[in-house]
Amino acid sequence: MVAALSESLLDDAKRPAFLADAQEVLDAEVSGKGGASGLAVKGGYAAIKKVSPTIVGDALSSFAPKLVEKLEPFWAEYQASGAAGSFGELLASKQDEVSEALLSVTDARAEASSRPALTKVYNSLRGSAKKNVAEALPRVGDLIQRHA
Repeated sequence: MVAALSESLLDDAKRPAFLADAQEVLDAEVSGKGGASGLAVKGGYAAIKKVSPTIVGDALSSFAPKLVEKLEPFWAEYQASGAAGSFGELLASKQDEVSEALLSVTDARAEASSRPALTKVYNSLRGSAKKNVAEALPRVGDLIQRHA
């Protein structure tokens, strides 16, 4: 039997390396954005980091269990397929479904936030978030596959 994705990524021994690599993926995705929407994403990301220098790492640590939970069915599908291609390719082929699943986690957190500044930044970026998440799925899939 294949271990649950959460066991593979979030046990005490593997979690720190997984989260460090996840932050690198996030930083690379943000820095790679171009154009006017890229400036908005970069500006929002910088504004969030000004709230607290550890906020991104703390958020990733906090979000990781729910995000991994949302990826679990896709990982199971990938494993059942005989692991043809990469997990990133599978995620990209289902980008609408995967993006909405992942964004449901951040949407819920933004709704429950007691920090109006963070909620305002999130809400200002939410319109383009699905596109940005979809663009990140190959890297996210590679990250998951590398650590699972």
